[in-house]
Amino acid sequence: MLVEQIAVNNSLRNYMYLVACPETREAAAIDPFDHALLLDRAHRLGWTIRGVINTHEHYDHIGGNESVIAATGAKLFAHHRALDKIPNVDEGLRAGDAVQIGTTVELISLDTPGHTFCHTCLYFMGRADMRSQADQPALFSGDTLFNAGVGNCHNGGNPQTMYQTFKEQLFLLPDNTRIFPGHDYIVNNLRFTLDREPNNSAATALLSALEQWSGESHFISNIALEKLVNAFFRLNCQEIIDTLRQKIPDLEEKPSEEAVFLGLRHLRDNW
Repeated sequence: MLVEQIAVNNSLRNYMYLVACPETREAAAIDPFDHALLLDRAHRLGWTIRGVINTHEHYDHIGGNESVIAATGAKLFAHHRALDKIPNVDEGLRAGDAVQIGTTVELISLDTPGHTFCHTCLYFMGRADMRSQADQPALFSGDTLFNAGVGNCHNGGNPQTMYQTFKEQLFLLPDNTRIFPGHDYIVNNLRFTLDREPNNSAATALLSALEQWSGESHFISNIALEKLVNAFFRLNCQEIIDTLRQKIPDLEEKPSEEAVFLGLRHLRDNW
């Protein structure tokens, strides 16, 4: 699988993606916003866009749909509950549905409510032999999972539902699953983790490296790393629980993972 991660130069720090079959050079565009930038990148790469996939209905993830489809004739895919929220969807995706890209790439739809109730993540299972990093599993996570953080629930979502999505799906993904999120919030998210867990050496080292980062490429995390640096993956960490109790005094002595997740989400909303 070929992946082109495209940073949008906007205040929300959006990412859009082109995902292509290495044999046919056919591609799908995920969450197009800046259509001109995305179409130019596809042209430069020599990839032909056959599909557009929206992870959810927010404008900064669908704003380029019309122009990309007009230029390419691509088919539009989105969550099956978003058919009345996203114009002109050709196929509504349910859990387990596959989007085929060329002859070698298949993205599996995961039903991942929480940020909104019409959210899908796209999962590439990888090749059995995993001969290269490009063959390893990958998750296009929209606004559900960010590098070192998780999405908010302000605009049509629910934090309890988001916790269930993580518990039942994302926490269970293989450690080598690469993460391609909908926004670049990693630096601020790491600072939040360290505000909750000051002694997290992995988060400290990664933050220091990223603050000195000057390359044009973007950092790609994976599930194994998230377990080390993402507070929302570290729900049994005693330091996180202790610092959380300073902000939420009525937190139980031995809180459930859900209670810690919800407490962290509440603090992050106002941090």
